[in-house]
Amino acid sequence: MAQAWRCSGLRWSAGGPVLVWDGGRRSALTWGKRVAFGVAEGGVRTCVGARGHACPTRAAVSARSTGARCEECARLDRAHSVAADTIADDPRPYRVYLAWFGPGMVKVGITAEERGSARLLEQGAVCFSWLGVGPLMAARRTEELLRAALGVPDRIPYAGKRAVRAVLPEAAADRAVEVAELHARAVALGGWPESLVREPLRVVDHVEVFGLTGLPGAVGEVGELVAGGVVSGELVAAAGPDLHLATAGGAVVLDTRLMSGWELVPAGGAELTVPVREFKEEAGVQDGLF
Repeated sequence: MAQAWRCSGLRWSAGGPVLVWDGGRRSALTWGKRVAFGVAEGGVRTCVGARGHACPTRAAVSARSTGARCEECARLDRAHSVAADTIADDPRPYRVYLAWFGPGMVKVGITAEERGSARLLEQGAVCFSWLGVGPLMAARRTEELLRAALGVPDRIPYAGKRAVRAVLPEAAADRAVEVAELHARAVALGGWPESLVREPLRVVDHVEVFGLTGLPGAVGEVGELVAGGVVSGELVAAAGPDLHLATAGGAVVLDTRLMSGWELVPAGGAELTVPVREFKEEAGVQDGLF
């Protein structure tokens, strides 16, 4: 029987996207690389636990869940989340940012200054600019100010992000327009917390980092993994948690968060056999699986 692996998720390093496996093994992903794995026959997707601790019941979780956690572990994980406003005394400085994912899709968010731009890569932001830096609660109040005064959301659905990656403006200057306009409106607002230091507009573009230049339009996305199913394709781009894979039936997007909780095995050159949800609108001993 082939050795099985459990995926801990996709991480972004200085060299690009990396798949991380339980135990710390890493698989660097490069454009043109064949990504191929199967789900163990008879396998069941189980909860990945919370805060570095295994799920005490190894509860079964939905194959379509991107969180891969049971209700109790999800609650525990959320209880220590800055995004959920459950931590108010974090002493670290935080940055407020504006992130652009495509035409009409700009969001405001915060991230710990020490993380640099990792949060933006993890979300698949095509370009972004910092707005300011300061204590956590000042950053949070600024985020709320922009949401209330300018109607800027703090979330952009992944379905929307995936739908436009192949049809983004070609010029970086054109991709930066909405961020620049919103940055100007934001800094002109009154009511900013005094402890938040405003930062000038400097738009950082991730099109080359993500490999989006010349990206073929995707025909659909993997809806879920299933026991005995196979994912196989040539990596053409990656953004956030998503891998864009060229397959015999066209380009398909795989959200790598769907991989967590499954036992995965090598699949050779097999074709894609897991369920794919079509987009409604379109323009031996092995050192890891890859």
